[in-house]
Amino acid sequence: MKRAIFVSLLSFILFPIFSQNLTFSDSAKVSLLTCSPGKKVYEKFGHTAIRVNDPITGYDVVFNFGVFDFNTKNFYLKFIKGDTDYQLAVYDTKSFLEEYKSRNSMVWEQKLNLTLNEKRNLLHSLIKNYEPENRFYRYNFVYDNCSTRPRDKIVQSVNGKVEYHLYNEPVTFREMIAQYTGVNSWMQFGLDLIFGRDADKSVSRNVSMFLPENLMYEFQAAHIIAADGAKRHLVAENKILIPKQEEKYSKPLPIFQPVFVCTFLLILGIIITIFNNKKSFRLFDSLLYIVSGLGGIIVFYLAFFSSHPLVKNNFNLLWLNPLNFALGILLWFHKMKPYVFYYQVLNCLLIFLALVAYAAGLQVFHPASFPLILLLLLRTVRWTATTKKDFSLKKKNNRDYYTNSNGLHHHSRKS
Repeated sequence: MKRAIFVSLLSFILFPIFSQNLTFSDSAKVSLLTCSPGKKVYEKFGHTAIRVNDPITGYDVVFNFGVFDFNTKNFYLKFIKGDTDYQLAVYDTKSFLEEYKSRNSMVWEQKLNLTLNEKRNLLHSLIKNYEPENRFYRYNFVYDNCSTRPRDKIVQSVNGKVEYHLYNEPVTFREMIAQYTGVNSWMQFGLDLIFGRDADKSVSRNVSMFLPENLMYEFQAAHIIAADGAKRHLVAENKILIPKQEEKYSKPLPIFQPVFVCTFLLILGIIITIFNNKKSFRLFDSLLYIVSGLGGIIVFYLAFFSSHPLVKNNFNLLWLNPLNFALGILLWFHKMKPYVFYYQVLNCLLIFLALVAYAAGLQVFHPASFPLILLLLLRTVRWTATTKKDFSLKKKNNRDYYTNSNGLHHHSRKS
């Protein structure tokens, strides 16, 4: 959805032209451009922009709300926290189309059926938005992005209201996003770990347009209802500006998918448990808890400190516990066994509650999560049982030692 572009490399942004007052004639044509998803992570959801083609002034430009600058101070920290500012940029249409052609994306154009007054409203709004003090906005993956911004600009320019007609089937955010990432992909696995129960809410028709292709389909079927009740199509004409080229695509082997990798780890954990090699399972468990703890720290931070949507109220934290990171280190210290034991008892309970939360329909877990949950539960139960056995043996030895000591002492006195 978001088109990641370095602002410093935007040589085709029309700064010299737009340093003056930008104006369009009444002959300008306004259209919505929709770009199909690409292969890279930031291309997975496609893109939306507004094109203005004016044969009188000679301007043929694209207004793009999907630009951010990696050189922004503390960019990565802001990105993780959800405080990233995007901006409106203006491109030469030819350069914009060449960019998407180079990554083999289709580009659809929908010419808008606007009255002269509505077109003026839209162009004035876009030009006003492009002023330096108005270009930046706080990006939100769902509610305020490169797809919702063009939609809102267009809808707000209409003298009347826009009426949508497509049937909105009940679908959740998680399901909608998985249609683009692929259920069995590592990207979707990662998203399902950081998404909370909000991702399992049904998406309304209006919110569903955060995805560019959904916006395109909704606009195609939409009508404008004027103040006097007159009705007309929102889109006057459709055109494919860049057709999709045929390309060879090889699917990754199933054995490299998250479900298979996580299942392999579960099988490995079962083997280690059966053979009960203390050195092997200590190293295995230490790595398991440290990695799961690191994952838990990320999920915890996003759930409680970030502004990203869909990441709150995350039941994955019940099994992806941030404290596991410390546990992975404490396993190597014999004196910490009592603390490890009590933590592992609590850990067993939390992992069990995670399964209860899933069974109760409180949150959907990714299929690859279950082998990991079972693996953590298996190793946690094993550690609890082993530590408890050590405690019992130690207690018995202490009791025997105390009894023997008393017996020897009594015998000495009798002698």
